[in-house]
Amino acid sequence: MKPDDKDIVWIQEPELGYSGRSYVRLFVEGLTTTIKHLVGPKQTIESPEQRYQPPDPLLYRGVHRLNRDEQGRVKCVACFLCATACPAHCIDIVAAESPWPDREKYPESFTIDELRCIFCGMCEEACPVDAIELTSLYDLSGKSREEMIFDKEKLLSVYDQTKDAEPMRSKREPLP
Repeated sequence: MKPDDKDIVWIQEPELGYSGRSYVRLFVEGLTTTIKHLVGPKQTIESPEQRYQPPDPLLYRGVHRLNRDEQGRVKCVACFLCATACPAHCIDIVAAESPWPDREKYPESFTIDELRCIFCGMCEEACPVDAIELTSLYDLSGKSREEMIFDKEKLLSVYDQTKDAEPMRSKREPLP
């Protein structure tokens, strides 16, 4: 490219005024935003004195639970669809032959690594019998990594803890 080429139009760089060079305007805009947040309503709560309530518990994705059927048995049929659908690979199922005549398999072992889980809900969507669900429980803590690996008994105890407050999705009325 030659500077004397007739097809090229050279544009001069615009000159900044005093406010552009000193960043005073930008500083004042940032300070104004900060002051608005200081005097606005607070978004924090005093935990554990105040408990957080999700805006819509039916849409919140918290701790997993394994549902029971009408006879009190684990509802899972060990089809491995939830483990296959899980993008984090945090579900591990060991299937065994079912002692009940109405199904072929049941999960002898069912574990979810809650620390690896991304709570996306894909396992819940993939389950054909609504055996696994995400609850609105959010205060999940443990002293070791082993405590955060939920086995079948712990997942069923979450169901026993939440079954009255949160009925199974198959028994709820559909969302609008």
